[in-house]
Amino acid sequence: VLLAIGRDACTRNIGLQTIGVKINEKNGKVPVNDVEQTNVPYVYAIGDILEGKLELTPVAIQAGRLLAQRLYGGSSKKCDYINVPTTVFTPLEYGSCGYPEEKAIDEYGQQNLEVYHTLFWPLEWTVAGRDNNTCYAKVICNKQDNNRVVGLHVLGPNAGEVTQGFAAAIKCGLTKELLDETIGIHPTCAEVFTTMDITKSSGQDITQKGC
Repeated sequence: VLLAIGRDACTRNIGLQTIGVKINEKNGKVPVNDVEQTNVPYVYAIGDILEGKLELTPVAIQAGRLLAQRLYGGSSKKCDYINVPTTVFTPLEYGSCGYPEEKAIDEYGQQNLEVYHTLFWPLEWTVAGRDNNTCYAKVICNKQDNNRVVGLHVLGPNAGEVTQGFAAAIKCGLTKELLDETIGIHPTCAEVFTTMDITKSSGQDITQKGC
């Protein structure tokens, strides 16, 4: 990356100031509450202009659908901005769903979390002779809530496909016990989430000797 300048929301010249809608003057983002309502009760905002939310098209679509259902369909369902499966499509993909470890610590406290992690080696890399222990997987569990998975991260081939499937499980309340009870498909990269037994707090070696 040679230059990463970010982007501002184009909200300064659309008349928001006339009706009193507050924006973040630094970046033009619009602060909202948990139902996408601005400081002006009859004005709502969705999508990339929201302050502190993910700038992803599927998130905006989901938020818009749920907002319409709340306003006109009698629903009370809110958009979940935490358990959103996300992928960075770099040559070695990175996928995540839920909290990053740092934010999970802020939210739950380090003493209430258990983090399981491992390096792994995809089978298809064996013949190609690619470096071992390049891929990485991690799950963050809330010990105070039946070891519920609050964050899942994977760095490896097809991370997006892997993350999308586990995202549904996380929405259903996935726990570490359920992961351990799940039979893995061998040999797949996603299988690694069913065999994790080393915690970061243990300090044990997570390097792998084979696929």
